[in-house]
Amino acid sequence: MTDKFIFHAGEATVFAAPGQATDAMPEILIGRVDGPVGQAFANMMAQSKGHTAMFAIRACNQLVRPVTMLVPKVTLKDMATIELFGGVVQSATADAVIDCVIEGLIPKELANDLCIISLVWIDPRCVTDANLDKKDMYRTNYEATKLAIRRALTGEPTIDELIANRHSIKHDMDDWS
Repeated sequence: MTDKFIFHAGEATVFAAPGQATDAMPEILIGRVDGPVGQAFANMMAQSKGHTAMFAIRACNQLVRPVTMLVPKVTLKDMATIELFGGVVQSATADAVIDCVIEGLIPKELANDLCIISLVWIDPRCVTDANLDKKDMYRTNYEATKLAIRRALTGEPTIDELIANRHSIKHDMDDWS
């Protein structure tokens, strides 16, 4: 059964509530700790300036299983951004991973055999927004992480879907075609 957990990738975007910059768009790799994802996971333990990776924990002394590493897609330049990354986003990601186990998407019996790398986005505008809604930031990151994990493990979108919509769907930022 664990052979099917060698290497899976998924992504999702969940948009913020109106007036917020709390869009979440995690990119997920999930696989066995003794496979290519585990190797990448171990290699990410080396930190790089501004891109501090951290484990997903639900609270102090509550590391989630499968062990999950959060890696920022944006440079963490100040304590305010670091606190959002290591607070709201970390908590939402950890809860999403555990709920995927509870719901059976990730088999409980494989929780110690798998690892997850989650590349996460924090819009730099969040730090300066006096009206930042941290509950919305939690919601978007939680929902997007669960969706990205589901997509990774179910092979979504399928190659047939991608081929079928090749000319009908454009990139969200597409203003060049």
